[in-house]
Amino acid sequence: MNLANKITLARIFLVPVVMIFLLVKFEIGTIEMHSVTLTISEIIATSVFILAAITDGLDGYIARKKKIVTNLGKFLDPLADKLLITAALVSLVEMQRLDAWIAIVIISREFAVTGLRLIAASEGNVIAASPLGKLKTVVQIIAIVALMLNNVPFSYLTFPFADIAVIVAVIITIFSGLDYFYKNRKIVTMNEI
Repeated sequence: MNLANKITLARIFLVPVVMIFLLVKFEIGTIEMHSVTLTISEIIATSVFILAAITDGLDGYIARKKKIVTNLGKFLDPLADKLLITAALVSLVEMQRLDAWIAIVIISREFAVTGLRLIAASEGNVIAASPLGKLKTVVQIIAIVALMLNNVPFSYLTFPFADIAVIVAVIITIFSGLDYFYKNRKIVTMNEI
């Protein structure tokens, strides 16, 4: 197994770590910041999530630079991304920091685009990540981090950064999904029954 694939696997293994530190109530301390309390567990979970998110770009960069792109990597990379984002969203819903409908919209888009890619792959076509799709991922990560940190440090300024980031993430998620389907509409229409 090459280095890029090992990094991708590491991202998958970090997913339960993020969930455990977000959802299990460890008694390891809290930090108070202007009427917002963060647990040390939440800070650890956020740090691990950021590390995992960074590996998303790193594994692809290494695979392309060293010319070690593999079919396993093509399968594992999007799987790891979806597991990380989905786990974080579900955890945030459980923590009551995110409305369930927002998580459902984002996760549904991921399933729909994955389905489109599978249809394309069955016909020998590859649907590469679009610039809008990459932007969607970055905005989702920013929104998730802001929610994990309960809007710190923006809560000090009473600025609803996390709420705004979530709204932007939902809008870009929907538009990027529509963009994939529009640009690949021939694949969809060719497979109609």
